[in-house]
Amino acid sequence: MNKATGYGKNSFADQLFLIGELILLLASSLAASFVFHHFFSPIPFDVRLINAVVFAAVVMLCALSVGLYDQQLRESHGGILKRVIITLLFSAFLLEVVVFNLFSSIAINGWYMLLASTIAVALISSFRAFFHYHDVTRISRRRVLILGAGERASIIERRMRRTVDRRNFEIVGFVRVAGDKEDALQNETVLDLDVQEELFQFVMENAIDQMVIACDERRNMLPVEHLFKCKTRGIDVVEILDFIEQETGQIAVNLIYPSWVIYSNGFDNKKWLKTNLDYRLNFLLGLFVLALTWPIMVVTALLIYFEDGRRTGASIFYKQVRVGIDGKPFHIIKFRSMRSDAEAGGAQWATKDDDRVTRVGRVIRKYRIDELPQLFNVFRGEMGFVGPRPERPEFVCELEKDIPYYAQRHNVKPGLTGWAQLKYPYGSTSEDALEKLKFDLYYIKHRSLLLDLVILIRTVEIVLFGKGR
Repeated sequence: MNKATGYGKNSFADQLFLIGELILLLASSLAASFVFHHFFSPIPFDVRLINAVVFAAVVMLCALSVGLYDQQLRESHGGILKRVIITLLFSAFLLEVVVFNLFSSIAINGWYMLLASTIAVALISSFRAFFHYHDVTRISRRRVLILGAGERASIIERRMRRTVDRRNFEIVGFVRVAGDKEDALQNETVLDLDVQEELFQFVMENAIDQMVIACDERRNMLPVEHLFKCKTRGIDVVEILDFIEQETGQIAVNLIYPSWVIYSNGFDNKKWLKTNLDYRLNFLLGLFVLALTWPIMVVTALLIYFEDGRRTGASIFYKQVRVGIDGKPFHIIKFRSMRSDAEAGGAQWATKDDDRVTRVGRVIRKYRIDELPQLFNVFRGEMGFVGPRPERPEFVCELEKDIPYYAQRHNVKPGLTGWAQLKYPYGSTSEDALEKLKFDLYYIKHRSLLLDLVILIRTVEIVLFGKGR
């Protein structure tokens, strides 16, 4: 994916995959409409063509929302089939209830949608199984040479140890440079190469596409002349920070140095709608979500009240101080998912199987229903829909001492959902906070309307599959 929609660069294999899936979806719709045209009632060709385009567009949008276009999706064939079926059910609902009601002139018999969806499930599932079985991504993998075999280079080994992490590139090897820490790499190929004499020749003979500068010491250690010659021959030379950011969708906080932040592209909030328009967009989206979810909110409030609110007199809502933009505190509003005495002993991290959580609380936390009252924080301008999740002041004070650049996440308005929520599972320790910060900084650097839209669409996956809590 590119930076607007995710991370990494679109490879030829990725483009081939998307084009192939688009063609199969168009074919599914056209085949279904052909059946109805010839065996039931005539359908004008322009209507059949429009339906095919609309069907393919909506299905691909729904596929994005359930994570089917996540480059690092780890699912069995059965898991992929389940997601494909959910995608087609979701798209059928949107088409029948929304699109065809708004544009009734292009609507075809409801049985058309059932037939088109059935054909699409068979074709898309088979296509994905074929694509995965034959590992088509091999045809466009970049050949990468890592210049360095010490502590910094070992981060690549730790961060990208799975096959799915390296789907877009192949590491030819790591080259040791003077000053590198010994024995930092565990399971990687370390090349015996004199970088000051043999680097350029090795790069050309082994068809290297990209070199990553990852040595521990740079001053007077880099083979500048060889790097320059490689650059002029079209070899991509990148910093380890940029390589990790490109391939993982996160910024390696432990490698950041101030000049990289200052001189790198991104972190420019002026290009974003950080004005009244930003608030208006969030306000309108908040009204739309409230109109859709108010029945769920009413039912949730009643369940909380009857579970323990009536007996204890505790509120159905939970208010808590959080840190917002520019470090300003505000009160976040949530449905209460824990017992009323949950923090009698003071503030503490919530854990995955926290015994303070009520029965209703476990359900509403899993599917993010407890977050819905935060729409009122959006209306008040304290939060947006997308941004780093706001943290408690007690924890922020600790985290700012322990984690470099943690305070930078307060340079943007906090959100109901964010890049870190999509990319990192539930976490309740300072180590988890560090990992989430890496994704938050990536979001802050690359934030745009398109990235926000992708995050909002992908949040559907979190809700449907109960991820991230």
